[in-house]
Amino acid sequence: MDTAASTPEGSGWYEIRIQGRLDSRWSARFAGMTLTTGDGQTLLTGPVVDQAALHGLLHQLRDIGLPLVSVRQVHTDDAPHAPHHRDTTGA
Repeated sequence: MDTAASTPEGSGWYEIRIQGRLDSRWSARFAGMTLTTGDGQTLLTGPVVDQAALHGLLHQLRDIGLPLVSVRQVHTDDAPHAPHHRDTTGA
């Protein structure tokens, strides 16, 4: 069985942390990703279909101009199932 066709290289759930706050209006630009803000950072969490999609997402973040803090692939058991935007700052 060829698993490469069913599971593309780099596919899975990712947590991408950036310095700065993205508010809910950015949700549409990062469709399928959950945006969580707090402590001066934004965490984008969600599925990425392959390496090309991951690079495209990182290019979008670069174009916004906010510094990238970390990119981490997580197991689907660890992946949260939250709304597309959650503001944890209480503001």
